[in-house]
Amino acid sequence: MHSKKQAPVKYYVGIDVGSASVRAALVDEFGTVVAHADQPIQIWEPQPDHYEQSSAGIWAACCSVTKKVVCGVDTSQIRGVGFDATCSLVVVDKQLQPLAVNCEGQNYRNVIMWMDHRAVSQVERINATQHKVLNYVGGVMSVEMQPPKLLWIKENLKESCWEKAGYFFDLPDFLSWKATGVTARSLCTVVCKWTYTSDGGWDDSFWEMIGLEDLVKDKYEKIGNHVLSPGESVGNGLTPEAAKDLGLPAGIAVAASLIDAHAGGLGVIGADVKGHNLPCENQPITSRVAMICGTSSCHMGVSETPIFVPGVWGPYFSAMVPGLWLNEGGQSATGKLIDHVVRGHVAFPELQSKAAASAHSIYTYLNSHLDLIKKSLPVGFLTVDLHVWPDFHGNRSPLTDLTLKGMVVGLTLSRGLDELALIYLATIQAIALGTRHILEAMEAAGHRINTLFLCGGLSKNPLFVQMHADITGKPVVLSKEVEAVLVGAAILGACASGDFASIQEAMAKMGKIGRVVQPNHEHKRFYDKKYEVFLKLVEHQREYRSIMNSC
Repeated sequence: MHSKKQAPVKYYVGIDVGSASVRAALVDEFGTVVAHADQPIQIWEPQPDHYEQSSAGIWAACCSVTKKVVCGVDTSQIRGVGFDATCSLVVVDKQLQPLAVNCEGQNYRNVIMWMDHRAVSQVERINATQHKVLNYVGGVMSVEMQPPKLLWIKENLKESCWEKAGYFFDLPDFLSWKATGVTARSLCTVVCKWTYTSDGGWDDSFWEMIGLEDLVKDKYEKIGNHVLSPGESVGNGLTPEAAKDLGLPAGIAVAASLIDAHAGGLGVIGADVKGHNLPCENQPITSRVAMICGTSSCHMGVSETPIFVPGVWGPYFSAMVPGLWLNEGGQSATGKLIDHVVRGHVAFPELQSKAAASAHSIYTYLNSHLDLIKKSLPVGFLTVDLHVWPDFHGNRSPLTDLTLKGMVVGLTLSRGLDELALIYLATIQAIALGTRHILEAMEAAGHRINTLFLCGGLSKNPLFVQMHADITGKPVVLSKEVEAVLVGAAILGACASGDFASIQEAMAKMGKIGRVVQPNHEHKRFYDKKYEVFLKLVEHQREYRSIMNSC
């Protein structure tokens, strides 16, 4: 008897552009990351709250990491490519060349990053309109969305940028354009960051009301009048030029893209949980929240009907999972905040040298140090007298107040490694308490959430994961593949290739559960008290600001 010839494995390339690096992965049809590469990208901060990047530099990095992951692979087995990226704003001129978004006229710096807060006065004026489109962003637009940034460009760079601009892209759409030559936009980007609605499209009255009527007059050519669902095939696939740049054959399917957090959600939220004794087993996907935690954190919850959550973005129809409404909570600085607190402490050089001597990362060393100093207490209880309010870069959700500042209560004159470890722990707890604050707002509005699914860089830190389980009281599911965002991008490519009938089918087959972390319910009372203090901190901040504003 002759054995049946085994079909060759199908592969997909996922490309993820984060805040500080570009990553690519070669992922097989079962969701296994076969190869992975990353490369840093530059961030310019020409003045406070202005963050810029280079689209040419980003594309070059995409090409470099993709060539690495497909090296040695039979490219005829690679069926599709998917991109995800931060929701940064890319500007090109009418000749499709980079156009400066800065007063210095540096054209290569043509990207206003998602975390750029230069458009504060513009977003305040937009919110003052109380236009109906704001209902779909939690009632208050964020300075991190694109309309205030566009208005800032018109008001501050009218001649040098606004009038010369050919296209304004969300970064994920810029990447699909570079790959295919097609200027179509993803429903994910335009719905979540630009006020497009899946049923009504663009609202002329909004753009006219905020002073961007120019976009209406050219029928939205510059910001997108052709919109595709995430995972839908774009154009005729890779152009010969892009194929050469990426090291792939021309014509390979390219998917309509996703924002990076949404790709992370796609990579984890639909995984099969049978046999893990989780409360979401045999429950609809609406019982889950995907938390994508890196430089910042996003909390993605879906529902079958629209749920309006004050202070939480959405509801957005089909912006992540087709056919479902998405709400997106978020924290503007999480990984960035932890780095800021740790690296700014006077004991950081000591930590750095001791971690290097033990061949561990600084965070692995800090976690071990906390275990040493806890004595008979649970680690989390070490912060009974130390409390942090984590909004060092403003509050995205659920308070939507970008003027809020960070707070630390309980400092002493001690300056050693013990104190650094404690402020590190208190900062992680504050981020988890902020997550609890967001989840409670979502649940009060009608979401029924019982399980968290974590991915992103911070999900690799066991202390961060355990604090989120203990403080929210919900089990935390970690993806089998640490690079779940890249799996999400690859799922898009798989759908574009036609190998799966739907995103849901691809999510179920390619998303895999790794470890489950259960909350320690014996610690509930302690964290309930910490949460009480947490909410008091913002009350006190608003109270003292009110006092000072009355001067």
